[in-house]
Amino acid sequence: MGHSKYPLVPGHEIVGIVKEVGSNVQRFKVGDYVGVGTYVNSCRECQYCDDGLEVHCSKGAVLTFDGIDVDGTITKGGYSSYIVVHERYCFMMPESYPPELAAPLLCAGITVYTPMIRHNMNQPGKSFGVIGLGGLGHLAVKFGKAFRLKVTVFSTSVSKREEALTLLGADNFVVSTDEHQMKALCNSFDFILDTASGDISFDLYLSLLKTAGVLVLVGFPSEVKFSPGSLNLGAKSISRSVTGGTKQTQEMLDFCASNKIYPNIEVIPIQYANDALERMIKKDVKYRFVIDIANSLE
Repeated sequence: MGHSKYPLVPGHEIVGIVKEVGSNVQRFKVGDYVGVGTYVNSCRECQYCDDGLEVHCSKGAVLTFDGIDVDGTITKGGYSSYIVVHERYCFMMPESYPPELAAPLLCAGITVYTPMIRHNMNQPGKSFGVIGLGGLGHLAVKFGKAFRLKVTVFSTSVSKREEALTLLGADNFVVSTDEHQMKALCNSFDFILDTASGDISFDLYLSLLKTAGVLVLVGFPSEVKFSPGSLNLGAKSISRSVTGGTKQTQEMLDFCASNKIYPNIEVIPIQYANDALERMIKKDVKYRFVIDIANSLE
């Protein structure tokens, strides 16, 4: 994003055990299994904070790392031996849920869950398209199947067909560079979620939506360009989304536990972090690296 403030300690999908609590803490106790997501503070006074949508705080939520907190300090994230966070921005992790699998839910999971709930894509039988099959995309497929939707994966990589259909249980796989396959799906989808950050043909994807269908972007393409007619004809919409508020994040965690939704991950030590970043750039990850901080520091 170009705004890094060094020295920088990243990490905003954090799961750990409470070691100490302040005298006024009521929600957690020592020994609890908790998570921390993408932000660690907000104004706590605006309408969005009041509604449990702190991520949209009027004064701006304070990011878990590389954010400027109210005292002017720069926040440091989860690539660390400990972190101190106000209880409001911590989440109770379901006891039965493995911690290494829970971590990716706190950004990747909630980022795809939030727009699906907002646009009523938890209703069985609806048609759902997922662009990209990475950390976010594979969780979108899992949520889609849990909601009993008809799930189609769009990817430029033919090699991901087997993963999408067999490993993740998608109903259909489409090579997005195949013009014939794409045109055959015109007016087919209630909702399409773009989890990739590459540039796509927005006019083409909008043509795949049914009347009043919605295309939501959760990635960061370099530009968004489309013909107004692609929206007007069919009353279609393009929307954006980030992570989610505290209330919905806890709801998502509980939903994943009760429905046995687990991210596909590779656990690594902190010493492997740079190699993991190189592999991520080469798209050599299925589908999230999770750093085992505790065992890395022994």
